[in-house]
Amino acid sequence: MADNPERPPSPEKRDATPENMTMMQGFEWYIPADQQHWARLKKALPQLKEFGIDNIWIPPGCKASSKEGNGYDLYDLYDLGEFDQKGTVATKWGTKKELVSLCNKAKELGVGIYWDAVLNHKMGADHKERCPVVEVDENDRTRQISDKYEIDAWVGFDFPGRKDQYSKMKWHWYHFSGVDFNAENGKKAIYKIMGEGGQGWAKAGDGDVDDEKGNYDYLMGSDINFEHPEVREDIMRWGSWLANEIPIKGIRFDAVKHFSEDFLRQLIKNMDEEFGPGWFFVGEFWKDSLEDMNNYLARMQYKFALFDAPLVHNFSDISKANGANLTKVFDDTLVQAQPVSAVTLVMNHDTQPYQALEAPIEAWFKPLAYALILLRDRGYPCVWYGDLYGIQGEHSFPPSCGGDLPRMMLARKLYSYGKQADYFDYPTCIGWVRYGTWDRPFGCAVVMSNAGPGNKRMHVGEMHAGETWTDVMGWNDAKIVIGDDGFGEFVCGQTSVSIWVNEKAKDRERFEKEFDSDIYKVPYSESGSTSS
Repeated sequence: MADNPERPPSPEKRDATPENMTMMQGFEWYIPADQQHWARLKKALPQLKEFGIDNIWIPPGCKASSKEGNGYDLYDLYDLGEFDQKGTVATKWGTKKELVSLCNKAKELGVGIYWDAVLNHKMGADHKERCPVVEVDENDRTRQISDKYEIDAWVGFDFPGRKDQYSKMKWHWYHFSGVDFNAENGKKAIYKIMGEGGQGWAKAGDGDVDDEKGNYDYLMGSDINFEHPEVREDIMRWGSWLANEIPIKGIRFDAVKHFSEDFLRQLIKNMDEEFGPGWFFVGEFWKDSLEDMNNYLARMQYKFALFDAPLVHNFSDISKANGANLTKVFDDTLVQAQPVSAVTLVMNHDTQPYQALEAPIEAWFKPLAYALILLRDRGYPCVWYGDLYGIQGEHSFPPSCGGDLPRMMLARKLYSYGKQADYFDYPTCIGWVRYGTWDRPFGCAVVMSNAGPGNKRMHVGEMHAGETWTDVMGWNDAKIVIGDDGFGEFVCGQTSVSIWVNEKAKDRERFEKEFDSDIYKVPYSESGSTSS
């Protein structure tokens, strides 16, 4: 007789399976500059929550250098659409009042808001100042190509419209480490400002900034000097102020490879100490180098996540090739190496068409890419606004995946749980199974092809014997009957993907509801008119 095995815990004592979390980037680059976006997002919140969105990364909400600025041309950290500056009270996205209303509604619905913090630079200075500089080689910032001399630079920030409210700091030339324009003669170059201590750039490599171009401290605008104590104090204070002003759950940091890692570590530490644990921090370290990303995460002590840039490049390369090897889609990606620290994505505002970091992904491959980030057991997926609602502007695009991306989001929320079994055994057709858990028992089977119609014989479990599984996407009308051995012959169309679930699974009726992607059909301003 066998030894007495330890009995499994009763269902009453088992821990509930945590619900899958999904992030959405809540904007694309070409959203109209109508100052209605906060109101649009607020109106969309209930539907987004219903289809599986738990947290929204909103665009930079601080005052930009112009009324049309997306916020990456940062002017004033302490103006969230409250003061008459740069020709407007509202930001491109709306007023502070509308922003607070959006965040409060999100909190009420259980949706977290992630702030987009632009801390690397400022733009739209109020006046010029003389400052000592040296010119450096654009492609090797460690190589000086001039002697030290003085220029007129746009580096004076007084924020006259705010009148010292929230912060009394005025910014001068010594608060910056670089500019790219000499207002005295109109010359464009990379100018390293030789600060009061003569320090210039932050240390590159294993120091404070990335070593691309020798030293990638300077990116654009008036580059902030984090060596200056007044800078560190003011931005550290801003982090606490923001968290008290706006109910947010996390922060996305822009351009982290260009500014002080040491400061960012301290800022994160301070936020955790002041407001408690549970914050989510993610950085934009956009570089197709797994080694550099791993090294950065280690230096940040893994209290941080990064967007998986190598995965996006893999998606782009596979989508543009004829019959590429799908089994290698996760090679050299962050989600493969550091899954807990990886935010997976298909596209964002920088990689979308006609942007600086454009990484084209063919339309037919978008559903496959989204299945690969939404329905697997690794990474924190981020769905992009432009794929849900389409891209506006001169070069407009409709919602991707034939408008059916919300079905995939819902499949993640309802069925993509439990142990995963991969069938990555054929270059142009792969599949996997999620077996479900004790309290989320239905599971799912996914099969995709980047060539002709695909099929996979996959095991979903003997407990499903006799069940009929259908495609929740509605793209394949086959009915797959699970055999007594727990196997099914799952199929998909050519260059397509299908997601198979028991046709009688709980909540299948939720897939019958249509997602309303026409987010621009009416003005959403709470005041009934465009804010100014």
